[in-house]
Amino acid sequence: MKKKLLFIFNPHSGKGQIKNKLMEIIDIMVKADYEVTVYPTQAQGDGQRKVEQEAENYDLLVCCGGDGTLDEAVSGLMKCGAKVPLGYIPAGSTNDFASSLKIPKHMTKAAEVAVSGRKFPCDVGYFNGDSFIYVAAFGLFTAVSYQTNQELKNILGHAAYILEGAKSLKDIRAYRMRVEYEDQVLEDEFIYGMITNSCSVGGFKNIAGKNVLLDDGLFEVTLIKMPKNPLELNEIIRCLTSRKDDTDLIYSFKTDHVEFYPDEVIPWTLDGEFGGDHEKVEIRTRHQALEIMVKNKHATEK
Repeated sequence: MKKKLLFIFNPHSGKGQIKNKLMEIIDIMVKADYEVTVYPTQAQGDGQRKVEQEAENYDLLVCCGGDGTLDEAVSGLMKCGAKVPLGYIPAGSTNDFASSLKIPKHMTKAAEVAVSGRKFPCDVGYFNGDSFIYVAAFGLFTAVSYQTNQELKNILGHAAYILEGAKSLKDIRAYRMRVEYEDQVLEDEFIYGMITNSCSVGGFKNIAGKNVLLDDGLFEVTLIKMPKNPLELNEIIRCLTSRKDDTDLIYSFKTDHVEFYPDEVIPWTLDGEFGGDHEKVEIRTRHQALEIMVKNKHATEK
């Protein structure tokens, strides 16, 4: 009996480049001895709905699109609880998580990894009942990133850009909040915060620090304080653009559980898409909750 594969793709990701590779990708899947069901998503959230409803009927799920499409597939799997491995064919403009996993950028090579690679047990983020695969963020630019074009989802790069363009410190929005993790409590005003499980965010490698592991049960937390004067503002911009954290104005730590208690409701993004307006936020890791297909260990880098 043939194995069954559900292939979900976003026909609009990456300027619709999948349209030129679709037949080749499906052929790779069939040659790997899968009976393939193909489903192009019709609207935002459609991929998650499809996965929730049908993933348990398949031996392998493969999604193709940007980080948002990947997020929908992962969220659907977490919601329905189906223990189905996930293959990912990146087709967006940044594809941070695919880069972290060393999944090939070439779509047909990524398709081969999806059906013939090895299973990697990966951590998944829990966020107030929702899921995210590589980043949850608030503050600078995140409130509008999901309303603008794909190029503007380079979160940290544009955070630095916006800071440089600020006419004065009054132009920068800060959120006063209490942050609790392990036995630590931070109380301050923050202009940006992110919780990540990725070697790069917005195309910036090592922004969350070195020695990032995607299966260790720990996420990296980065919190940027509100600068008190132009010198502190320039120090933050320098750290963002140099991709180095060597300032007291940026908190960085690893944890498996962190809670945020802001003085007001604030908007969040999950994997670059709108994650809702929240007051209290609880984030924790689901240790190795997802099996994602990656290159076999003997495979050479492509």
